[in-house]
Amino acid sequence: MGIFDKLFGGGKKVSKETAETRGEHMPDLKIPIDEKFTIYFKKNGGKFIYCEDFSEVLKALSDIISENDWQNQLFYSLDKRLNERFTEENIVFTENRNESNIFFTTCEHLVAHNGSILVCSNQIKEKKLTELPTNMIVLGTTSQLVDTISEALKIIKTKYKKNIPDNITTLKHFQLTPENKNDFLSYGSASKNVYLLLLEDY
Repeated sequence: MGIFDKLFGGGKKVSKETAETRGEHMPDLKIPIDEKFTIYFKKNGGKFIYCEDFSEVLKALSDIISENDWQNQLFYSLDKRLNERFTEENIVFTENRNESNIFFTTCEHLVAHNGSILVCSNQIKEKKLTELPTNMIVLGTTSQLVDTISEALKIIKTKYKKNIPDNITTLKHFQLTPENKNDFLSYGSASKNVYLLLLEDY
């Protein structure tokens, strides 16, 4: 053992640093993309529920409805695929924003780099985020996880190459948390009460 080993304890130092303890502008750690997304999504104030199959999606949705006393509420949705998939589950949809304060939607991608949800005209038509209800339930899938926004945009360009959707935007700042309350980037943004139902589809 050398003199430096004696002085400083020797042995390999194991960093206990995680994405949660690093500064926002520090380089990302090499952690799995799903774990990175979860860390940043929760830091943004989102509520995350992992679902292995569709029956777990239905159970989680039922729990959300009960928790918030939304049993008799209409669900505002602009995505007809959700209407077709959930109408048999005693959920009543409306396309009239004035009839509901609960927005139920799908998404295009889940961006791990900053824990944001990328949506476009397929989900929100031409609406601005400020025009959407405060309460949001998003149905996403594990195959929609990407590391960066640029990666998401490349996939969208390839997937919809003949008809690229417009109004592409990200939901990032949800309810205030101790971690994000002083984030100047959130000032003036539309704060939302967001539940993410993440369905395993790999």
